[in-house]
Amino acid sequence: MTPQSTDQAAMDVPRLRPRRGPRRVLGYAAAIVVLVAVTVTLRQLRPAAPAVDRATVWIDTVKRGPLVREVQSQGELVPEEIRWISAVAPARVEKILVRPGTTVRSDTVLLVLANADLELGALEAERQLASGLSGLVNLQATLDSQQLAQQSHLASLRSELGEARRRAAADDDLAQKGYLSELERGQSRDRASELAGRLEFEQKRLAALVRGDGAQIAAQREQVERQRSIARVRRREVDDLGVKAGVDGVLQQLPLQVGQSVAAGALLAKVARPDRLKAEIRVPEVQAKDVRLQLPVAVDTHSAVIAGRVIRIDPAVQGGYVKVDVGLTGPLPAGARPDLSVTATIELDRLDNVLFVGRPAFGQPNATVGLFKLEPDGETAVRTSVRLGRGSVKAMEVLSGLGEGDRVILSDMAQWSAADRVRLR
Repeated sequence: MTPQSTDQAAMDVPRLRPRRGPRRVLGYAAAIVVLVAVTVTLRQLRPAAPAVDRATVWIDTVKRGPLVREVQSQGELVPEEIRWISAVAPARVEKILVRPGTTVRSDTVLLVLANADLELGALEAERQLASGLSGLVNLQATLDSQQLAQQSHLASLRSELGEARRRAAADDDLAQKGYLSELERGQSRDRASELAGRLEFEQKRLAALVRGDGAQIAAQREQVERQRSIARVRRREVDDLGVKAGVDGVLQQLPLQVGQSVAAGALLAKVARPDRLKAEIRVPEVQAKDVRLQLPVAVDTHSAVIAGRVIRIDPAVQGGYVKVDVGLTGPLPAGARPDLSVTATIELDRLDNVLFVGRPAFGQPNATVGLFKLEPDGETAVRTSVRLGRGSVKAMEVLSGLGEGDRVILSDMAQWSAADRVRLR
């Protein structure tokens, strides 16, 4: 065997791996167990609760007892009696005698208008009235003359009839004694009968004439009365050019200038009674369903609170609001005037022995909301599902989810909507 073969044989001898001991295997197993335990523990850990400044949130306590349901709305004071004065015809402003804010009486002239057409119309109506009166007098005189002529004719016929009857009676005597023929006697009788018939006819003619004259006089008088009414209206239109207040009160508006032209129906002035005011408030349509007539109302004028009651509810919704009129039963405070902004609180009803809490930022009646309830330590708050019931201006009935004495955060917590727990600092 050559030396090269000997070296090759020595190199082909396999090396045996050292055997691992039981301690090393146990170490690996323990490390795997620890790693799995750490992983599971980390997965079960919740993220840290966000911190909330306690001074920036509103915390309230759930209470049990009576709850007054109220609705609060904004509005203003308005006069109960308002007189809007408008132009009855096109005109031009001649004079302005009173300015807004002045106390006026019903006969106070506020401004003077000018309209030549109205004045001419009044003069023409008065002329037609005078002409109608003259025609009535002339007709009365004419008809009276006709009646007198007919009565005179009747008097003549009566005289002739009397004469004819006397003649007929005398002829009867003469005919009976044989001094007069039957022909002459018959002529006397026929003459008397003819005159009697003519008299009767003329009497009927006079009666018809009287009736016809009465109808003509009545028609003419009606025409005169129509002309008098027209003249009265035309004269009133001219008189109305001196615009009067119409009621006692304070002049609220007079949006005109001297020389300005106004159209028929244009607003000239507004007069109101400042001592008789009511509150006109706007209630959101979702809350107006609970408002009823005669409910008590507290009207805050920002200087005093006036008692009142609901006297009218507008049947229509305008811009999401319902107008409600409140009659004021209490005395008006100093400074109360029309268009003064007020805050009215309507008392809907009173609930006895109910669980309630302050009104949440986004809480609506008969809805379920998530509120953060403080834990006993007072340092953390957990989101809790709360079912609300009937609501008021500042409080809400709690149906479930909270108990008496629980403290909850009522502020807007939208920025922590992803968190189920917050920490108060």
